[in-house]
Amino acid sequence: MNLRDLNYIVAVARYRSFVQASEKCCVSQPTLSTQIKKVESILGIQIFERNNKKVLLTEVGKEIVTSAQHVLDEVAQMKAIAANAQEPLAGNLRIGAFPSLASYLFPDLVLAVKTELPKIKLFLIEEKTNILITQLEQGEIDTALLSLPLKEKFLSSQPLFEDEFELAVAQEHPLANRNIISPLELHDLQLLLLDEGHCMRDQALQFCQWAGAQEQLGVRAASLETLRQMVIAGTGVTLMPQIAIRPDDVGIKYIPFDQTVPKRTIGLVWRKTSVRKQLMERLVEIFRNMHGIT
Repeated sequence: MNLRDLNYIVAVARYRSFVQASEKCCVSQPTLSTQIKKVESILGIQIFERNNKKVLLTEVGKEIVTSAQHVLDEVAQMKAIAANAQEPLAGNLRIGAFPSLASYLFPDLVLAVKTELPKIKLFLIEEKTNILITQLEQGEIDTALLSLPLKEKFLSSQPLFEDEFELAVAQEHPLANRNIISPLELHDLQLLLLDEGHCMRDQALQFCQWAGAQEQLGVRAASLETLRQMVIAGTGVTLMPQIAIRPDDVGIKYIPFDQTVPKRTIGLVWRKTSVRKQLMERLVEIFRNMHGIT
């Protein structure tokens, strides 16, 4: 039994498919199946129940997979410690961000990292917050840009900047002649919001509850760009984070709030057990410099 075999076991458990697992492990399906049967024979137990339609873990198989994942994590940790000791500001960096932030922040990030950390090879991941947290926990990414605070105890975080929201209305909307607005003026106003799973939706709902506004039912968007186009089309009004606001947009007016401004705090998040703390601290400096924060 070797590390390769443990990777095969974990892959089959994750994808519940020998075919998908073999593709992810870059090996033929018969070879993968043979190696797993060999491990089962060595251990004298059955890890997987197999039929033509699905793959299930046996009860003892669940324990074996957990143990195999632990061994692989420990090996990965040893390699990371060694690599980090040799050159802490070099190597691959997998960084995630949620959709209503990624497309607006990643372009500047790529330029900054190329300049400040030339030995870093950057991999960018755009996913919803809950998926990014899972990927952090499983070691699939190194760090992520998320809204703070977070309740997960295994994560460390540093705030980077505050992203304030403004009210976005069509140029023909009755409020379009306003240059500033009070949150209380949104009472009973219906707002367009993002789909379920977006953290910005939760933030907007909290603000709606406080201001007495409501969600416009039956209409939701999958992205901020869709929300922007819906506003321009006269479908409704919405909250737009400043990072996504383009002053030269045609057909839309952005109105700042005069008090109790809705906002989100964006922070850099990583595992407390990460061996790349020096790199994380350098990234925090880079992000703060990007936003003029000292």
